[in-house]
Amino acid sequence: MNTFLSTFIFFYSVYGTAHVYAFLKVKYTFHPDVPESVSLGLFLALMMFSPSLMRFCSLRFSKRFSRTVAYVSYSWMALLLFFFSCGLIFDLYNLVLLALGYTLQKNLDSLFIPGPHAFYIPLLLAIPLSIYSYYEATDLRTGKLILKTSKLPEEIRKLTVAHISDLHLGIMVKDEMLDKIAEEIQRAKPDIIVSTGDMLEEEVDHVTHLSGKLKNLDARLGKFAVTGNHDFFTDVSHSVKFMKDSGFKPLRGEGITVQNMINIAGIDDPLVKNTEDQGGRTSEKEILSRLPSGMFTLLLKHRPEIEKESLGMFDLQLSGHTHGGQFMPIRFILKLLYGYESGYRSLAKGSAIYVSRGAGTACAPIRFLAPPEITFIEIIKEQ
Repeated sequence: MNTFLSTFIFFYSVYGTAHVYAFLKVKYTFHPDVPESVSLGLFLALMMFSPSLMRFCSLRFSKRFSRTVAYVSYSWMALLLFFFSCGLIFDLYNLVLLALGYTLQKNLDSLFIPGPHAFYIPLLLAIPLSIYSYYEATDLRTGKLILKTSKLPEEIRKLTVAHISDLHLGIMVKDEMLDKIAEEIQRAKPDIIVSTGDMLEEEVDHVTHLSGKLKNLDARLGKFAVTGNHDFFTDVSHSVKFMKDSGFKPLRGEGITVQNMINIAGIDDPLVKNTEDQGGRTSEKEILSRLPSGMFTLLLKHRPEIEKESLGMFDLQLSGHTHGGQFMPIRFILKLLYGYESGYRSLAKGSAIYVSRGAGTACAPIRFLAPPEITFIEIIKEQ
């Protein structure tokens, strides 16, 4: 199945389930009549498809109007996701009590959370959690990773790489957030800047001016980027052009040696399989094998997927995509998919991976217990 279609179906399956849950909770708590139920259903259906409506508006209407629709859509998304998560906890508690009472043949009715309370308490919790999650999405953190290696040339004592990922520049991104990212990078004065995918959100019409801010970022050895899944949700040529306009060299299934100091290889996101001709596409192992041996090698790859055949052929894989979970319950799904959701991990044969939480957000501009980050990697010559 087309990967984009799979993503679309998965998103609306989860989001649709949350809306059905909200409908049933309102029905159970307030017992609305038929006209009220129909009105409620139509409202929830409109809000469920509002992310797609927002996409249409961003292509047809002004930036101000599009941003207003986006704020309404994503504010509702944040509120509903927290209500859904908190409500399930209360419902699970009641379900456990019901099973326990049945097993023990005891009346545990006094311990149950009444229906109205199981509606109002999650709702009251969802409001402050939604507000906090908007704040956390702007609370940019900087991290440092120090790696010692014998693979740097004798005359080089240290190389600093600034790693950004998942900016998701779109209608909801304000210039202030990108200014903050740029300020942190310029303060660190990195030798190399890399971006591991999803530089753009789906819409591109209202963000072209932001390429100028990224272009002003300076790195003496260059700036390099790879594609992410969102770069293929629309015409990937727009995303690649934006990378180039921002001063980044796109690495699409190729590797380069930067001034005889370090190897950098970049791999397209797997979504390329559904959007472009794959004739003659070079494998990851072959790309790495073409690079000079004995030199520190960075592998840029949007998703934190490891190809066993490549182990030992790169020193550090830099990835993103996971957002560190972005929204706490998603973290557990990522654990199942990738084995980890963020941070540094040693791999076999001397390789390692660092997965960034990303600096932006996908869909709703919220984060919960997964603040945004940019990471500075110091590669130090080991004596």
